[in-house]
Amino acid sequence: MKRIFFPLLFLLVQVSFSQVDNIHGKSTIYEAPTDPLVQQKLKEWGNQKFGMLIHWGVYSVPGIIESWQLCSEAWLERPEGMSYNDYKKWYWNLSSVFNPVNFDPDSWADAADSAGMKYVVFTTKHHDGFNMFDTQQTDYKITNGPFKNHPKANVAKHVFDAFRNKDFMIGAYYSKPDWHSQDFWWDKYATPDRNPNYDIRKYPERWERFQDFAYNQINELVTDYGEIDILWLDGGWVRPRETVNDEVRAWGAPIPEWDQHINMPKIAEMARKAQPGIIFADRTVHGPYENYQTPERSIPETKLDNPWESCITLGNAWGYVPNDNYKSATKVIHSLIEIVAKGGNMLLGVGPQSDGLLPLEAVNKLEAIGEWLSKNGDAIYGTKTTDSYTDGKNFFTTKENTHFALIPLKEGKALPNQISWGKNIPKQGSKITLLETGEKLDWRLKNGMVQVSLPKSLRSKTIPALAFSFNK
Repeated sequence: MKRIFFPLLFLLVQVSFSQVDNIHGKSTIYEAPTDPLVQQKLKEWGNQKFGMLIHWGVYSVPGIIESWQLCSEAWLERPEGMSYNDYKKWYWNLSSVFNPVNFDPDSWADAADSAGMKYVVFTTKHHDGFNMFDTQQTDYKITNGPFKNHPKANVAKHVFDAFRNKDFMIGAYYSKPDWHSQDFWWDKYATPDRNPNYDIRKYPERWERFQDFAYNQINELVTDYGEIDILWLDGGWVRPRETVNDEVRAWGAPIPEWDQHINMPKIAEMARKAQPGIIFADRTVHGPYENYQTPERSIPETKLDNPWESCITLGNAWGYVPNDNYKSATKVIHSLIEIVAKGGNMLLGVGPQSDGLLPLEAVNKLEAIGEWLSKNGDAIYGTKTTDSYTDGKNFFTTKENTHFALIPLKEGKALPNQISWGKNIPKQGSKITLLETGEKLDWRLKNGMVQVSLPKSLRSKTIPALAFSFNK
């Protein structure tokens, strides 16, 4: 037990390094799916606008970055006085103490629902190879440790069921690399970086075993865990060599000379036979299996016409880290407004504690976000972009014949007497509806600017943003 908690001394240093050089870029190449069922599900997903990404695994026990400290790359740091091999042994052994006795997926679904979220992506396996479902391909899993006799030991199943009960779309995150597998990181050799540590060209049978391993695990997920809408594949460096272009090289991740694909055509055929229309998000691997793009911790500078989703953390870390610095509800709402106006979805990352509970501060932030969406969601859900999606400060969306102006407000400041914007002018003589209260307001056009006087009842309040609907 002493060795298990030694790296806790390193937490403060670790947090500053998290997500520095492992951020996925966004492909600039997009290939639209041709399957009508995929097209339809992609359209449904695009209308949801707001989802939850849940990273949870053995890394929540010490509260460190998910998986990455196992990787021996220059941007990472580990505790002084501990050898790399000893660190890996310590990390793998976290599975022997990971016992989330307070695991309550219904409370997670309640928190996401109260936040106004509409879909979930749950980490069934991260790069460290620890499985949060009862896979039959390895013993390195949640159902083979101290939690194995719990009635909800098959964690992914119960997470998916809880969110389905709230009518959420269901996404299964799956890491293509697997650093625990001897067919990915072989003990015969050192593990210098994130890639397979042996030359696949010299040992093709070993890589074929890994391909079968990935195929069989994904087959379990799409066959045994109910309806899955999204297969969210992380680890974009595991890709066909032919897809490595200058853009991919510019991201800076080490790239081996050999092809390390996992046979996505075979996986896709199997998955879509079991789950017709399932969306693939094969991150950054441009082509037929990246049905939507996934800029990480960022928002594109301009609107995009391709399907896309910004995955952004609520705190600084994806998983649970003690004393994490959470974003304010206002900041999240402002980001959501910008993302939606530019044509994307927001996937907000929240990490449960090792005991199975969501951090109370995170729950409170989610509730505050949902309070705003409960009144203003009509300007978010099911909307589309407009050519004039921003006037430089405010944002605009549209739905059928209705247009919306979304006005981000300074955090903690009382509302001004008047709101104005400079594009998407309402029809002359029409009323503007303030979504916050449902009131219809008069407006005027002055020097090309729409000017709306706010009700006196609101002027002493602090609200993250205001949304107005009108006919144009």
